[in-house]
Amino acid sequence: MKPLIIGIAGGTGSGKSTVARNVAAALNDASVAFIDMDAYYLDHSQLSLNERRKVNWDHPNAFDWDLLISQLGQLAGGRAIQKPVYDFVRHARSAETVCIPTADVVVIDGILLFVDARVRELCDVKVFVDADADERLIRRIRRDMSKRGRPLAEILEQYLATVQPMHLEFVEPSKRYADVIVPRGGHNPVAIEMIVAKIARRIQAGGT
Repeated sequence: MKPLIIGIAGGTGSGKSTVARNVAAALNDASVAFIDMDAYYLDHSQLSLNERRKVNWDHPNAFDWDLLISQLGQLAGGRAIQKPVYDFVRHARSAETVCIPTADVVVIDGILLFVDARVRELCDVKVFVDADADERLIRRIRRDMSKRGRPLAEILEQYLATVQPMHLEFVEPSKRYADVIVPRGGHNPVAIEMIVAKIARRIQAGGT
């Protein structure tokens, strides 16, 4: 059976990963593989660390779309991939890769996932996770300080300079491509149940 590709988009800190985990946990009888779109940032290791910090990471041009689409296509065809690893402390792609095996369901999440039509075509189910801007900012601050070692001033400067403008220009408009919109972030059990039911029906129908 062709693997079912589930795309989960939404703004930074909206709860995409929470939705992805909750959906996977509810699919008891299916194997699930995860891909994070952030792993596909273009490698700018030739730049200095200071120059890398100034890159607009929230613009579509920051991503290696060709690699993402190629590997997503391989997974859709039932083949394993070597997913790149991105180092958010160094702002550069790691030399390591992670093997993502074939699975019944492939879940991929990312802020700009639905911007590219080629990715949208590969996704069997498209989910947009919505959340208030204030809540998303708070989550981003907590994440970047605890997991990426960034000072508050740098986080806020990046948010105002690129994150917020790019959200309004690219992320929010991509909501119109979603099959399902999940309000209130990842903590929405009714929406999760609806998504899982839809996925279960698609699996039972053979992925068609």
